[in-house]
Amino acid sequence: MSKFKQLYKPLLDDARWQSPQEIAIEGTAFGPWLLEPDSLSRRFQRYCEHFTVTLLEQRVIENQQLQPDERALLGEADCLLRKVVLKGDGVPWVFARTLIPQSTLTGQEQDLEQLGEMPLGFRVFTDRSARRDALVVANLRDDKHPLWARRSRLWVNDKPMLVAELFLEQAPIYAKETLRWN
Repeated sequence: MSKFKQLYKPLLDDARWQSPQEIAIEGTAFGPWLLEPDSLSRRFQRYCEHFTVTLLEQRVIENQQLQPDERALLGEADCLLRKVVLKGDGVPWVFARTLIPQSTLTGQEQDLEQLGEMPLGFRVFTDRSARRDALVVANLRDDKHPLWARRSRLWVNDKPMLVAELFLEQAPIYAKETLRWN
């Protein structure tokens, strides 16, 4: 599974993030996936028999290891780094990297540290206070063979976390046919 970290983390690190308006994704077949305001995991669940998460890595990293734009969105706290692969019927669909400030892991949110292979979206979006902001997207390849990613800040009880999601080649976002759940 380190293949995912070796191949895809550098892509996310080098992403040229842009607002969805700059790229004009609204009205495209893939736009609803990138603009999904709620749980991407719940949306994926509708496209397969078995939706699973594989935890690749989870550890605390120092704030200085974050990119400057990540620090601007999260503050100065050290963060819990969580890397996972979301799979539909065993097929890798998304490589995700989540940064959760230590200050977020307090009170009711201390359980975020114990998610293991449970999707973050299942936990976050069951809370009525959950919201998403600072959404940016990037095409990490060319227009002919796109490889889309999005990054957004999630809030639970006014506590932030940052999630970057890279949609892998076999993800439903790239399906040629329109599926009934779009």
